[in-house]
Order: sequence, then C-alpha cells, then structure tokens
Amino acid sequence: MEAGFRPDDFTLTDDAGSAVTWSSLRGAPVVVFFYPRANTPGCTTESIAFSRLEPEFRALGVRVIGASADSVKAQCSFKEKHALTVPLLSDPDKIVLTAWGVWGEKTLYGKTSMGIKRTTFLFDSDGVLVHAWHSVKVDGHAEKVLERARALVGA
Repeated sequence: MEAGFRPDDFTLTDDAGSAVTWSSLRGAPVVVFFYPRANTPGCTTESIAFSRLEPEFRALGVRVIGASADSVKAQCSFKEKHALTVPLLSDPDKIVLTAWGVWGEKTLYGKTSMGIKRTTFLFDSDGVLVHAWHSVKVDGHAEKVLERARALVGA
C-alpha cells in the first residue's frame, strides 16, 4: 500500500470480542500497527510503546490500533498481561493482512516462511493512507509515528 490508498471496508473482532468495522473509524486519523505474534519480545515492546504514547495520540485526536493473526483470546490475554491500552484486532483468516500486503513471505535467520511483516500505517480522517512504515524496527518506532501524526494534524 502506498500513500493515497483507500482500503475497502472490513470487519474484524477486537480483544474484547466486539466487531470493529473500518468505516466506523472515519472522522479521526488512525494508526494501525501490525505485529507478527502476541507475547513475543519485539511485538510486546512495540505494543507497550504504542500504549505508553496512546494518551499523546489521543490528545491529537488520533486513534491507535494494533493487529495480528492471533485469536481474540490470545489478543485479550496479551493486552491484560502487559496492561496495553490500545485496541488489538484479531485477523486469523488473514483478510486484512492479505489485502493490505502485510501477510507474505519473509526471511528470518536465513529461513523463509509465511508470516506478518511488521508494518505500520497512518491514515487521515477520511481513511486515506498518508504514510506507511515497512520492515519496522521496534526501538523508537512509536515515537516516529507520533511525530508524523503531529505533522498530519498540524500540532
């Protein structure tokens, strides 16, 4: 996905078991960060960082959402275990993961497999992609996204 992309509507379930539709998120900028698997070191660090900065995003009027292929139960457990404050979407059927180009072949330590490519997207209030971060390095990433969100809203 490149800047200017407008995703089709979808419905996924969040960590509380509630349905979340993409169209229901219109009206405010949205950050969606995709992580490979709940309770793994990098994913935990990234999710904690976004949760720590969530009040600053909220003050800007920007929503932050995490997503992975983990089950709703796994997302709920992950959120509770680490006191995460951002909603976590479950996409076990890889509907959004595939449509948004986040699911695919990746190489780790010389081994090729299928999985989630750590990616973050920033959308404007109309649901249009403003910026994408691919092959995300976790350290300092949430802060970079916050800086870009500030620029988007003119803060």
